[in-house]
Amino acid sequence: MRDLPRSPLSSNFIEELTPCLNAKERRMLNQILEQLHYDVVNRPVDFSVGDTVKVHYKIKEGQKERIQIYEGLVIAIQNQGAGKTFTVRRVSFDVGVERIFPLYAPTIDKIEKVRSSKVRRSKLYYLRDKSGKDSRLKEIVRKPVKDPLFAKAQAYKASKPKPVEAAPAAEAAAETPA
Repeated sequence: MRDLPRSPLSSNFIEELTPCLNAKERRMLNQILEQLHYDVVNRPVDFSVGDTVKVHYKIKEGQKERIQIYEGLVIAIQNQGAGKTFTVRRVSFDVGVERIFPLYAPTIDKIEKVRSSKVRRSKLYYLRDKSGKDSRLKEIVRKPVKDPLFAKAQAYKASKPKPVEAAPAAEAAAETPA
């Protein structure tokens, strides 16, 4: 039998299993993967390409943990379900610096939207070649949008049965005399 891929969250997991699965097994596998994705989703996406954001991410230095803020323009969002990433670009000391963040990583504390800009493209890679006034974008006020993946994940987590902790309650009742 073939070796299976290591992570079920990898993007080509189903493609690698396709030759050895029938349609019913594939549907079942898709449902399991979808539920795994819902467990990972922990925040809504309330920003889009062209927004200036502050990303608060955790950095471990030895045994200490601190939060560092990275502020810049979102130039790209890769939509891959639970593996969604976004690229933030900022200019630091006349050098353009880009950083790719996984959206649902536990190392990201929070994401603040500072301002929105008017853009007509889904990827703003052309800004890499611009500098100074050429790289400015027109600021707009954008209505907040609902994240459908986050809404589905919240509904899934709400429908999931909670583990019952009956044993500690029974011990507490036995210890208190009536």
